Amino acid sequence: MRDRWGSQGRGYRRAPTAATTAVEGCGRRRATRRKKLRLVNAGAAVIEHTGDYLNAVAHGREESRHDARSHFVDDEYSADLFNGYAVAAAELKAQFDERGIVVDRDHPLFVYLPCGVGGAPGGITFSLKDLFGADVHCFFAEPVAAPSMLVQLASGLTESIPISDLGLDGRTEADGLAVGRASMLVAPLMRSRVTGIHTVTDEQLLVLLRHAFDTAELEIEPSAAAGMAGPLILTRSPTGRRYLTEQGLAEKLATSCHVVWTTGGGLVPPAERQKHLARARALRADFTFDDA
Repeated sequence: MRDRWGSQGRGYRRAPTAATTAVEGCGRRRATRRKKLRLVNAGAAVIEHTGDYLNAVAHGREESRHDARSHFVDDEYSADLFNGYAVAAAELKAQFDERGIVVDRDHPLFVYLPCGVGGAPGGITFSLKDLFGADVHCFFAEPVAAPSMLVQLASGLTESIPISDLGLDGRTEADGLAVGRASMLVAPLMRSRVTGIHTVTDEQLLVLLRHAFDTAELEIEPSAAAGMAGPLILTRSPTGRRYLTEQGLAEKLATSCHVVWTTGGGLVPPAERQKHLARARALRADFTFDDA
């Protein structure tokens, strides 16, 4: 089995022990050392490629194509991954039901999802819209340096648009979101389903990570902090406030439910987490939104 590695490192780590399957992870050399080590410790062979995420995926896809016994788990085009992520929406609804949380016209749901290539937030959004329809409002969050889904949807084009065409290099602390092109399996499905997309700077990511730890003892990685800016942008930016007013949602905020999707913190080594926190405590990020 071949896969690109990054945020999916945990997803296939059990394959070598669950069956006599050889696992290879194809990834960019610039990715974090902890993700590489986690795969090696799980028995996977790590194959590094120079260049960005797109180059690593292309190499893995091509190598798999020439091996009849290989199955490539492709973040950009895998319907299996997309459908797997979609299951999370049903699990969220089950948690709502257990807690008596109602989602309807008078109790709208707002969900903020970190977005890289788009498979996870796309699958979750697709299923949430199927479950809750117009009563759920899904927002994607991307790094300023790697807004691949924003670029794709804003272009209005049917062909793939890499962020490098805009002079962006994808370098960000949110390594799980550092991709140069959106999934063209997901992007067309999101045109009528995602409500909006916001971007965050690395400084904002780290400050949000620090606030999550200081106020709720929530241990997350920078990528997971991206969605935490969502409620601020929705309620403070001109564009966010205009959307709430136009959709008749401003007066329903008091009865609304907001979900920030955070994942990955449990995989961050304590030393790396402390490094992030130390950097964050030295920062002051601007969360004013004069123009959105």
